[in-house]
Amino acid sequence: MSTPNRMTVGERTDSNFTTWSAAELAEKIHSREISSAEVTRAHLDRIAEANGSINAFLHVSSDEAMAAATAVDEALASGDEPTSPLAGVPLALKDVFTTTDAPTTCGSKILEGYRSPYDATVTLKLRAAGIPILGKTNMDEFAMGSSTENSAYGPTRNPWDLQRTPGGSGGGSSAALASGMAPLAIGTDTGGSIRQPAALTNTVGVKPTYGTISRYGLVACASSLDQGGPTARTVLDTALLHEVIAGHDANDSTSSTRPVAPVVEAARQGASGDLSGVKVGIVKQFERPEALQPGVLELHRRNLEQLESQGAELVEVDCPNFDHAVKAYYLILPSEVSSNLARFDGMRYGQRKGDDGTRSADEVMSLSRSEGFGPEVKRRIMMGTYALSVGYYDAYYLQAQRVRNLIAQDYAKAFETVDVIAAPVTPTTAFGLGEKVGDPLSMYLFDLFTLPLNLAGVCGMSVPAGLADDTQLPAGLQLMGPAHGDDRLYRLGAAFEAGRG
Repeated sequence: MSTPNRMTVGERTDSNFTTWSAAELAEKIHSREISSAEVTRAHLDRIAEANGSINAFLHVSSDEAMAAATAVDEALASGDEPTSPLAGVPLALKDVFTTTDAPTTCGSKILEGYRSPYDATVTLKLRAAGIPILGKTNMDEFAMGSSTENSAYGPTRNPWDLQRTPGGSGGGSSAALASGMAPLAIGTDTGGSIRQPAALTNTVGVKPTYGTISRYGLVACASSLDQGGPTARTVLDTALLHEVIAGHDANDSTSSTRPVAPVVEAARQGASGDLSGVKVGIVKQFERPEALQPGVLELHRRNLEQLESQGAELVEVDCPNFDHAVKAYYLILPSEVSSNLARFDGMRYGQRKGDDGTRSADEVMSLSRSEGFGPEVKRRIMMGTYALSVGYYDAYYLQAQRVRNLIAQDYAKAFETVDVIAAPVTPTTAFGLGEKVGDPLSMYLFDLFTLPLNLAGVCGMSVPAGLADDTQLPAGLQLMGPAHGDDRLYRLGAAFEAGRG
């Protein structure tokens, strides 16, 4: 598919709302030149047309979305001010956030058909902002994977090439954006699950600073790593959504009380394209030509040259502990998975197997978990249980946590000399469906450039960087900022976007 032309607000004359930016749609809806109902219906029609081949949505909330859109239109007609800058613009929600009016499956059979009794905080904020929720998007089961092939409900396909992955775990949200099924989407990023799909689908994805987006109602994979975040097709759209969902939440004990970074202001400032005085770090440990597809490497070099041409200064930074990030991550994450997924036992909610009155509770739990969880989830539960077991806790889990602290120190030292860090997002462009399923290590290494950021709790963005010459498929430029420096990402991301034209 081709990339939609981007136009400034007010220039649009066509009625193909599925190619408009969210900012354009909001401007026209709020001025009542078009209606939210029209826009929402256009995207529901697009979902009906395209989802059969892409499988981005697991559940489509047609009636609920249209009701929310109509409520926005009626309020505007009565003279009320929009409830948010994005009121009336529809959105796709990753199926890991709880919703009372739609199933929350997390891409797993163990939660097939489950309906939560409460909305996640992110869900509540979207509703309060007047954003119609089109439905719930596909994902790797419990957010464990890099290709959206681990979903119990079939893989999502990349709109750029239907035989390739859109990345994971949030491939459904990014594929919905790339195919015009939604102008906005929400994802989660535990080790790259927002940034990586964004890179492979030519969209924008942001992993905010840990604690700045509430995790209440986000079904946990690894609690110290999980972070919800915004995705869209432009940096400004992503910033507008970021400000809607960010902020302190008393229901989340890890929620930050600091003010939300001024990301929309930063995105608008960056749109000038001027990067004079900005120092961009290049991580010595990420300069690995042998780890990168030739086309991705060449594109990355051109992107760095573009940043220089816009006034940025490139500075090499040394982060020696990044070399240990993959090993540390795949001890910490499975350990937290083992603990968090213990609640899915088939006894209280979700799937229950073998409960015919003749089996003990232990037998029912064993059958439910054996049939309800997929292979990758089982693999990580076993890895984590082993790492936490008596005799191995100190040798594995605690040692990984020490490495995590060293990685955070590497970032802190780097940000003493640079404003942001630039790196590739993925080693290659989108790989073929089925290509890595039988090789878990190869799949884990696909997250090589994204994992350190999650371990440190800092913020990151993937912004479209163009097409790799050798595959003619998208790749992304990853921008990383210090904790609570999310606005730096948006300024640089918007400037880079403007520089690419």
